[in-house]
Amino acid sequence: MCRNIRILHNFEPPTTPDEIHAAALQYVRKVSGTTRPSLANQAAFDAAVAAVVAATTTLLHGLEARGTPRTREGEAARGKARWAQRVARTGGGTPRE
Repeated sequence: MCRNIRILHNFEPPTTPDEIHAAALQYVRKVSGTTRPSLANQAAFDAAVAAVVAATTTLLHGLEARGTPRTREGEAARGKARWAQRVARTGGGTPRE
């Protein structure tokens, strides 16, 4: 699946509706193969985003959290560490800020 869709469950502070919408939008863009639908497809695109937002919200509210909550800063640090390991293995690139 898309590498840029982030985990949304068990965060402190809790995941915001904007974060859920951004993930849903990215998912629909990936599945549809377009970042900007044509006017003829805009309604279907928007309906799909709304459906994914609703499903994701229902899922997140129904899940029970285990362990300590994640933080956005902690997840960013873990991502940078994974990037550094990947760069070390391939021998090039610079970490993103």
